[in-house]
Amino acid sequence: MSLMIAAGNLTTSVPRDSLPIAIVKNVITVVLGISITFINGTLIHTFRQHQVLNTNPRYILYIHLVVNDIVLLTLIATLLTLNYALGTLNPNVCMLIVVVATLANLNNPLTLAVMALECYVAICFPLHHVQICTVNNTYVAIGLVWVISSLTILPDVFVVLATESLDFFHSRVFCVRDQIFRNPQLKEKRDISFIVLLVLTWLTLVYAYFNILFAAQGATSNATKARNTVLLHGFQLSLCMLTYTYHHVSIGLIALFPENFPDILFITNILLQVLPRLVSPLVYGLRDKAFRKCVKRSLRGTGGDGAIQREDEERPAHGHAR
Repeated sequence: MSLMIAAGNLTTSVPRDSLPIAIVKNVITVVLGISITFINGTLIHTFRQHQVLNTNPRYILYIHLVVNDIVLLTLIATLLTLNYALGTLNPNVCMLIVVVATLANLNNPLTLAVMALECYVAICFPLHHVQICTVNNTYVAIGLVWVISSLTILPDVFVVLATESLDFFHSRVFCVRDQIFRNPQLKEKRDISFIVLLVLTWLTLVYAYFNILFAAQGATSNATKARNTVLLHGFQLSLCMLTYTYHHVSIGLIALFPENFPDILFITNILLQVLPRLVSPLVYGLRDKAFRKCVKRSLRGTGGDGAIQREDEERPAHGHAR
């Protein structure tokens, strides 16, 4: 059995995996997805359990990244499973999955830019940080992130609804973005939007980093930590860029090896979409001492903020006794 797949300007007939191979690939995808989601879910549980975290703008923004990763991972695993099990989907279902996944994907670099700005304000305007970076303002910033992401993808949906025939919405397609947003101008718009988004995010990170660098002439520990944090945001943004290369890498490999389409789709999804969702939360979340301490207490079930506060209060007393 084969499927007709249009990939960019390439249209080719490709075989589907045999049942044993399809089962193995689905098991790998689902196990990875569940494992990463469990780790991310632990971070969210820790965040909700400790007021010292859920009232801090920095951790609120970080958890927003984690939530988007969970949404994206769930949709990727679901989509791969449906594509293997059914082969094709109704365009309406496919478009819903693609739109939500795109929103979650676009949210991450924008959130990283906001996190870098929060570090910049904390170091360069410490007296105004409390007034500027409030919990309410943080949620407003998250709302703006969703608005910007929506303005990037929702116009494409309206174009599809206006230009595609009714027969298209009653047909079945192999669920990839190019099968839904088939207009060549929409593909160009997508690429331009991604490039503009990434450039603006990089410029924000560079601006925040160098301003923090200049403010850190006194070599204070807070400034040094903030500078390293912005560098870490740059690493996280690099992981986001892997996701944006997924489409072009897949198309290029399919053009070279059309007979290996199922394997290319599986490997690029795992390497460029799934695994980066594991690295980013672990590197950032477990690197932070306060968050790491809260995670340990949540896993041990040894109490929340009160236990941490008592532990912090005991340290100076022990140090004085020594």
